[in-house]
Amino acid sequence: MIKVEHLKKVYGNREVFRDLSLTVNDGEVVGIIGPSGTGKSLLLRCMIMLENPTEGKIYLDDEEITAPDCNIDEVHKRIGMVFQNFNLFSRMSVVQNVMSGLVHLDSMHPQEAYEQSMKLLKSVGLADKAFLYPNKLSGGEKQRVAMARTLALKPEIILMDEPTSALDPIMSTEVSAVIRMLKSQGHTMVIATHEMELIRQVCTKVVFLLDGKVWEEGTPDKIFDNADREETRIFVQALRLLEFDVQSDDFDFIGM
Repeated sequence: MIKVEHLKKVYGNREVFRDLSLTVNDGEVVGIIGPSGTGKSLLLRCMIMLENPTEGKIYLDDEEITAPDCNIDEVHKRIGMVFQNFNLFSRMSVVQNVMSGLVHLDSMHPQEAYEQSMKLLKSVGLADKAFLYPNKLSGGEKQRVAMARTLALKPEIILMDEPTSALDPIMSTEVSAVIRMLKSQGHTMVIATHEMELIRQVCTKVVFLLDGKVWEEGTPDKIFDNADREETRIFVQALRLLEFDVQSDDFDFIGM
């Protein structure tokens, strides 16, 4: 379980969070939504202590990870993060990327780390890409490598920052399939995303951020179809808008 209590984060004169509280229970898959600039990515970075809150406390089970004497390396073993831009090491092969945390954080013997990494790559459908470098991979493949690298340390909680936003529909489907697999295995996840279909497929709870705090939370059906607050309903309606770029002089609008 991870618990955020009365989080405040200030950059200069800008107060991003002013009183944000959130609890993620074991086995939950929580989707974080909200307008651009509300701090979805920042919240994840605070939860893994890549950013220090201005005020407030964050607990991983009963341990306060915002405490000055907290061992951040241990936090990074227990909480894993998949970044929007993948953050792969460009000069390492795919399998070396997955091995890196096992060798450097877990002090695992390289041969054992290699064997475990190959199993993980097989589980995400990339064993045949193990010796390629990231620049030879598609966006979806890079994201699946990033997921395998995160899974290598067997984290208790997995944070994902817009895992499909930089991908085309086919690549997005590949990554979504891995996320569904992780849910079926009982992983606890927090996913910042604007993609309603992904949220409906995998999330057990949705949290809507607005005005520096949790504005509303509930099941996907509750938030998307029967939200209590007007601001939530307006935002969800905006997510439902579809845009089509039609390049044709002979276009059947009614048929489409």
